[in-house]
Amino acid sequence: MGILGEFFSYEKKPEREEDFSPYRLVFEKRATLQTLLITAVTLLLLTVVAMAWPWEELPRSRPLDMILKLALSGLAAAVAEEIFFRGWMQPMLRKRYSATISIVAVNLVFAPLHLIAAPYLISLLTFFPGLIMGWLRERYGNILPSIIFHFLGNVWAIWFFPSPF
Repeated sequence: MGILGEFFSYEKKPEREEDFSPYRLVFEKRATLQTLLITAVTLLLLTVVAMAWPWEELPRSRPLDMILKLALSGLAAAVAEEIFFRGWMQPMLRKRYSATISIVAVNLVFAPLHLIAAPYLISLLTFFPGLIMGWLRERYGNILPSIIFHFLGNVWAIWFFPSPF
């Protein structure tokens, strides 16, 4: 058949047998509404804590172009991190361990990685919202709720994340 014949072969290749269900990204009205409620309560509590933070005046004032760039960056981070941590890592651990152990173990990796972007100990507090994101993934069997929670948390951080710089 020759090299070009093999390259342009029309033979049907066997389908991959990989299970993509851990990466489910499905809009479910009930899950989304509950996620928005959980997010609102969480961010309200975090806002109270942030407003009492001693380092700086909050909320911040930022130019619109910076807000848009930060929001898009926050969306990209939320999608990428949730696909990896809650879409791949958590289900892999869940095959062998309980939901609680899987969620905690994932966040023991998730939180310290935030030190790369913001090398301050306060960045380790991402462990706690990570627990909520892991619980959302476990509860709904879907990463969309954790992406929504993560993205809205990132948008919240544009104005309220206390930072020492």
